[in-house]
Amino acid sequence: MTRKQLEKTASKSSKAGSVFSGTREIIAPKIKPPRGCRFNQRLKMEGRTLLGRLPEDSIPAVFFDPQYRGVLDRLQLGNEGRHRERRRAALKAMTDPDIRQFILAIDRVLIPSGHLFLWLDKFHLCNGFRDWIEDSGLDVVDLINWNKGKIGLGYRSRRTTEYCLVLQKAPRKAKGVWINHSIPDTWPEKIASHRGHPHKKPVNLQAALIEAVTQEGDLVVDPAAGDFTVLEAARQTNREFLGCDLNG
Repeated sequence: MTRKQLEKTASKSSKAGSVFSGTREIIAPKIKPPRGCRFNQRLKMEGRTLLGRLPEDSIPAVFFDPQYRGVLDRLQLGNEGRHRERRRAALKAMTDPDIRQFILAIDRVLIPSGHLFLWLDKFHLCNGFRDWIEDSGLDVVDLINWNKGKIGLGYRSRRTTEYCLVLQKAPRKAKGVWINHSIPDTWPEKIASHRGHPHKKPVNLQAALIEAVTQEGDLVVDPAAGDFTVLEAARQTNREFLGCDLNG
């Protein structure tokens, strides 16, 4: 089904009163930049510090790409950092307790029915991420497969896909919250350049997700921004951005 057909189907279903809706019913509060921060900038700071300066129940959408090492440690490459993947090996890894603290802080700042877009690889999708969201008010509501068009690691099948796990803060609802119904659950997008950050994410997919759950002028947050692709997506969609990375 084409994008136009999907949009036409969504429009008809919305009129029939189904889950599809083109009207957003929730409104995010307008907030000022927190102390020591500016919107739409590449801030260099610790992400949990940034999240701690935000008001409770204030943000409609957060993206989080944790710097985990689960699959790399399991593969035991041995020569990582010497002969291959030097940029990735130089990044400071997050422990599972670190990631849980981030997610609890994100849960605190999300508005009711707000969304967290959590990036995962196959290893964590299959071996478990539930400990990360334990004790939070977030539930899994969807999964987007990003086909990078590039072959990666793997002792058996070679990885071409990363996963964007969609979590929502209670109350869980789609109608009146998620209004872009043309996003396929497998999204092909090659990144424009492999220079810079080794974990660059797809700008167009993130822009589509932003449009799905926010309004123009809303604030989108990324507390571990890496190459700041969410900043670029926010600019494309006329949203405000607040994000940081330890590497700036």
